[in-house]
Order: sequence, then C-alpha cells, then structure tokens
Amino acid sequence: MPDGRFISLEGGEGVGKTTQLRALATELGKRGIEVVTTREPGGSPGAEAIRGLLLSGEDGRWSPRAEALLFAAARADHVEKTIRPALDAGKWVISDRFLDSSLAYQGGGTDLGVDAVRGLHRFGSAGFLPDRTLVLLLPDRAGVARANERDGDEPDRIGRRDADYHLAVDRAFRALGAEEPERVRLVDASGEQRQVTERLLAELADLLP
Repeated sequence: MPDGRFISLEGGEGVGKTTQLRALATELGKRGIEVVTTREPGGSPGAEAIRGLLLSGEDGRWSPRAEALLFAAARADHVEKTIRPALDAGKWVISDRFLDSSLAYQGGGTDLGVDAVRGLHRFGSAGFLPDRTLVLLLPDRAGVARANERDGDEPDRIGRRDADYHLAVDRAFRALGAEEPERVRLVDASGEQRQVTERLLAELADLLP
C-alpha cells in the first residue's frame, strides 16, 4: 500500500484556499492518487459540532483561551476520526486549514502567543503535523478586500475582525514559513487560478510518486 500524505492549505481571508483545494485534489487525482478533502474547524462529526460554536455569534463570544481550546478539541477529533484513518489507508488528505491557522489566528493574532497554541496541540493531537503546509499569501489587505467582494459569502465571527488583526495573522503566517521552511511553504496567491495551482504543485513535487 502506498504511503498516505497529509497536506494542509493555509492563509488569511480571501486568498483562494477553497478554490485551490479543489484544484489540487483534481490534479492529484489525475496522477492516480486517492485524495480525501477536509476542512477546519470541522472534518469529523464532533469537530463539525464545535465549528458552529466557533464561527457563529459575536466576536467576543469566546476569550482567546477558550477559542484556542475549542479549536484544539475540534482538531483532536478531526485527526483521530478522519485524517489518521485516511492516511493509514494510503490516501492523501488535503485540509483547508490545520494547526498553522491556529498558530497564526489564535496565537499570532492575540496576546496568547504561538507557544501556548503549540502546547495545546501537543496535548490534543500528540503534536501531529502535515507532511507539507502550503500558505497562500497576498499583499497586505488584498485578501480581506477579496473576501469582502465575494457574492453571498457572509464573513464568519473571526473573518469580521478588524484589519489590524488580519495583518497580524498575515505576519504570523510569514514568520511560520521562515521558522519551518522545509514543512511550511509560502506561495504567491496572486494571478490566474491555474498559475497558483502550478505553484502549489511545484511545492509538492518532492512528495509526488
């Protein structure tokens, strides 16, 4: 049985993660790879229940600590119930967000800090990490502007936070890429959809069969 691979797709608001997740799954399928696509928060029944708690309501519904704990709990269930079984079956898993979103949003975007969020992940998911994390980046504020232009797509509780918060998240993603360049690859999300997909595939070349 071939080895499964776990790929996470990351980035701020409006960078095109959902579109690129579908495109990547299609391209990998053409190569004979069986792909499972999933998302966070969510991806398993328990995690989907927590998703509703996390993304609805007012911004102040949860303190930074409570929010980080909820994300860690959802991720623990996601890893146990969805990701690990698919990898054990030799499938590739692509997730729309994983740990690095928590590091950037709940760690870098608040006073909680990245180290505290890493500690929750070590406990909840035994420190489990993707084989490759692809972070889509746009120039400052461009992603939020693009997100605000999407027809019929109301921002969730976290997406509605102010520009300074989202700039802090963007800086945190860039810092993660600098700290872990082997796992975390920063990818330019500007230009045509196909161009971006090709950039993502280039960052996966060493993992492809």
